[in-house]
Amino acid sequence: MDEQKKSAMSSASDEEKDLSVDLEKDDVTRDEKAPPTALATVIPSPPPAPAPDALQDGGTRAWLQVMGSFIVFGNLWGMSFAFGSFQSYYELSYIPDESASSISWIGTVTIFLLILIGVISGPLFDLGYFRTMLIVGALGETLGVFLMSVSKTYWQLMLTQGVLMGLSNGLLYLPGLALVGRSFKKHRAIAMGVTTCGAPVGGIIYTLIFQQLIGKLSFGWTVRVIAFVMLGTYSLISFPLLLWGAANLGDIASGSKRKLFDRGALTDLPFWLYSSSNFLIFCGYMVPFVFIPSYGELILGISRSMSLYVSMISQASSILGRLVAGYSASRVGVMVNWITCVLVSGIVAIAWHGINSLGGFITIAALYGCFSGALIPLPPTVFPKVCPDPKVYGARLGMAQGFGSIASLIGPPIAAALASASSKGGKTNYLGLQLFAGCIMVAGACNLFVLWFTLMRRRNGGSRWI
Repeated sequence: MDEQKKSAMSSASDEEKDLSVDLEKDDVTRDEKAPPTALATVIPSPPPAPAPDALQDGGTRAWLQVMGSFIVFGNLWGMSFAFGSFQSYYELSYIPDESASSISWIGTVTIFLLILIGVISGPLFDLGYFRTMLIVGALGETLGVFLMSVSKTYWQLMLTQGVLMGLSNGLLYLPGLALVGRSFKKHRAIAMGVTTCGAPVGGIIYTLIFQQLIGKLSFGWTVRVIAFVMLGTYSLISFPLLLWGAANLGDIASGSKRKLFDRGALTDLPFWLYSSSNFLIFCGYMVPFVFIPSYGELILGISRSMSLYVSMISQASSILGRLVAGYSASRVGVMVNWITCVLVSGIVAIAWHGINSLGGFITIAALYGCFSGALIPLPPTVFPKVCPDPKVYGARLGMAQGFGSIASLIGPPIAAALASASSKGGKTNYLGLQLFAGCIMVAGACNLFVLWFTLMRRRNGGSRWI
């Protein structure tokens, strides 16, 4: 009886095992036949895309951007730095019936539009249109120089050299700075310093071309040579390097629409201190560069060629100033260097009045060029501290540069008018011009000190080096 029960239980157990195996097989068969579901099928996710090189600190492509932007700055700011040679030639030979103040408006309109268009080009850069801006700007500037070569009257020069070149340069200005700024962190000040060294290098080259050719060729062909040099440097050197180097940035656009005007900046104290400082500084900054050649001829009685050489010495010295300031800023902070360079530049401009010899003239020109050279690369490196929000960075930087553009527009003409007012008995006197340039830059240095104090308070103490 017990054996029959055991046999029955064993048979039942074997049947349960067979049934279990059959059910498992059926489950496997159903799983194989059933369509895959999100839970049943696991697809390995692709590896995350590498971060763009623009987020790295430097690298080969980043330094290619520096090289390309260097050449861009050589063209757009180089013509502005070389305007002193055109100012002297227009005033004494080409359009002598126009006053020095009226002629200076041509150069200041160029700088005014160059900086003012940053109000538009900053947000356009944020939206990813930097390649279009670079190409249109380069073609427009080159066309402006070619049309300038056939200009005969004051208003023709104003429209070509002043308006057309200024509008075109404005499309080039901020992309050249921003492409470099996006690719550097620790060494941003050095990279900016190298980039903006293109301005005095271009000024030296174009001043030298003008000085060497104006006595051998007509004004038209002298300017056309400059236009061909500009066209070659843009198309053969600058843009291939700049655009290939910028390929690692990918699509800069965030997909969101950016404002041309950020209302929040109007209630931000550091923004106002930064903008007002820029206004005061740029009122006086270009005055010595514009009037050094004519000062040499009219006050010291030296030749036109020697006056232009002194102008080139001043521009060459600014190269040293930009490089030293960029390196020093990475060590002890940008604000210390910025305040020091503005203050010394203002003092040198005031001391310019006491110079009555060629040796002293060269010394003053070299000193001013050296210390004022830092006033272009340092401000953009401070602005990330003034505006830490990347969403409005481009718009606010453009707005701040707009204040500087107004100052650049009115500064040299006011200085020239003061020089005319202080001249008596047909004798030219530059005292008013020199005091205006120097004193307003000293005032800008004082304003910068307040900005420095405000930024330190925003950081709740922290390091004093900003």
